[in-house]
Amino acid sequence: MREASFAKQNKDKWLKFESVLKNNVSIDPDELSALYIEVTDHLSYAQTFYPNSNTLRYLNGISAFAHQKIYKTKRESRSRIITFYTQEFPLFFSKYHKQLAITFITFLLFSIIGAYSAATDQNFVRLILGDGYVNMTLTNIEKGDPMAVYKEMGEMNMFLGITINNIRVALMAFSFGMLLSLGTLYIIMSNAIMLGSFQYFFYDQGLLWESVRTIWIHGTIEISVIIIAGCAGLVLGNSILFPGTYTRLQSFVRGAKDGLKIVLSTIPFFIIAGFLEGFVTRHTEMPDWLAIIIIGGSLSLILFYYVMYPIKLKRKHESSMLKSVSLNKITTSEQHVTR
Repeated sequence: MREASFAKQNKDKWLKFESVLKNNVSIDPDELSALYIEVTDHLSYAQTFYPNSNTLRYLNGISAFAHQKIYKTKRESRSRIITFYTQEFPLFFSKYHKQLAITFITFLLFSIIGAYSAATDQNFVRLILGDGYVNMTLTNIEKGDPMAVYKEMGEMNMFLGITINNIRVALMAFSFGMLLSLGTLYIIMSNAIMLGSFQYFFYDQGLLWESVRTIWIHGTIEISVIIIAGCAGLVLGNSILFPGTYTRLQSFVRGAKDGLKIVLSTIPFFIIAGFLEGFVTRHTEMPDWLAIIIIGGSLSLILFYYVMYPIKLKRKHESSMLKSVSLNKITTSEQHVTR
C-alpha cells in the first residue's frame, strides 16, 4: 500500500486519538485502548514499509506521547523481567542484526590477524599474552597438564571472578561506543587479537584440539556475548554519528537506552559462561563427546536466542501487522459501501 493511501485510510483515527490525548477528552476506556493498539500497530507497519517518512515521524510522536500519558503511573508487572527476555528483547534485537554482523566480522578478521601475527613473529604471543602467562603454560605443558591454569583457583572464586570480569569487559565494549564507535571496535579488536594469538600458541605446541575442547566449553558463550556487547557499543556510537530524523541528543538517548537493553540481555549468559569456566572447564579429563555436546549446545543457544528467534518473532509480528491493516482496509471499504 502506498504511504498516501495508508495515511488517508487511517488519519481520522490518528487525529481522534491525538485529540483525546491532548485535550483530555473523556472517552470509554475500551475505545481508548483499542485506539492505542491500532496506532501502535500502524507505527510498526510504518517502520517496516515507510522508513524515514513523515507518517512514521508523526506516528512515533503520538505513540510516545500516549505511552507517557497512559502508562506513567502504571506499576510494572512482576513477570516483566520474564517477558523482557522471552518476547520484548528478541523482537527488539531483530533490528540490530546488521550491527551484530559488523561486530562478528570485525572479531573474526582480527582473530585471524592475531593468529597470523603469532605465526610470523615469535615474540608476538609474549607481547600479547605476557611472559608470565606464556612461561606458566609452557611449564604446565612440560608437566603434562597444559590446561592446569583452570584448576588453580577455587571453583566459586573462579566463577565469581570470571563473571564479574566478563561483565566489566561487556560494559567497556558498550560505553566505549561513545567514542564514535571507535572505542568499541578497539575493545573488539584487542580481544580478537588476543584470542587468535592464544589459539595459535597452542597450535604451535601441537595442542590445538586439547585447547579447543577445553577453552571453548566456556569460551563459546563468553566470546559470543562480548561480540554482542560490541553490537551494543555500535548502537550507541552510531546514534551519535547518524541521528537521522532526530536531534543528535535525542538520537544519543535512544541509542543509549537500546544499547543498555542489549547489554542487560547478556548478563544471564555471562553468568552461565562464568559457571562453566569455574565448575566445568577444569575437568579436562572429560571425554571429547561431552565437551563437544557442551560447546555445540552453547553455540546453538546463542544462535537461537540472538539470531533465529528474533527473526521468527519479527516475521510473526510483521505478518500480524499486515493482517491488521488488511482487515482495516476491508472494514473501511464495507463502511463506504454501506454509506
